[in-house]
Amino acid sequence: MKPYIICHMMASVDGRIDCAMTSKIKGVDEYYKTLDALHAPTTVSGRVTATLEMAEPGFYVAKDNTPVGKPSFHKAIEAKGYTIIVDNQGRLQFKNSALDGLPLLLIVSEQAPKEYLSYLETLGISWIACGKTRTDLAHASEILNAEFGVERMAIVGGPHINGAFLAAGLIDEVSILMGPAIDGREGMPGVFDGLPADAEPIQLNLKSVEQYPDGAVWMRYTL
Repeated sequence: MKPYIICHMMASVDGRIDCAMTSKIKGVDEYYKTLDALHAPTTVSGRVTATLEMAEPGFYVAKDNTPVGKPSFHKAIEAKGYTIIVDNQGRLQFKNSALDGLPLLLIVSEQAPKEYLSYLETLGISWIACGKTRTDLAHASEILNAEFGVERMAIVGGPHINGAFLAAGLIDEVSILMGPAIDGREGMPGVFDGLPADAEPIQLNLKSVEQYPDGAVWMRYTL
């Protein structure tokens, strides 16, 4: 089994999710309130978002690049929720074992160096390694449920990790808090990215709509 997986994002009306932009528009005050309302104590971010907002500067450089080479995991702590980061190669560095009060959990591919995973263990950080060359999100989700007790989790950015979970058929719900503003800048990230150019639109079913006094609208869809 896997957890119930929700993609929860704040976007402008043109679907852009750049955090520097969304922090300036109406509706931002509702973002964490709506996240809490989803009752998903575990959150998931991708490497790019983590590099910008969560990890220490620079990348870990292993002296011995011998890969872990097989599906495996290390559970450093039992918790009701985790801050999960997907880092395919195993390069991000951290100061502590927790972020925003929740223990960190790294998901990497089997190409990640054993040395890097030992580094995480010295910090008290849990990890999951699965996928020969790229992280196997489906297998990782099963491990999260069976070994870490994760029943509900929210993917909170960015577009490529959102797209990777979508492409793997793992998302159960899409939750969009739309702020009453337009970004419009060329090349800014949207909610989902990275699917093949010939991919068909993925149809959604409207679950609920809630409007806030500041003009923000919270929309929830199931797949």
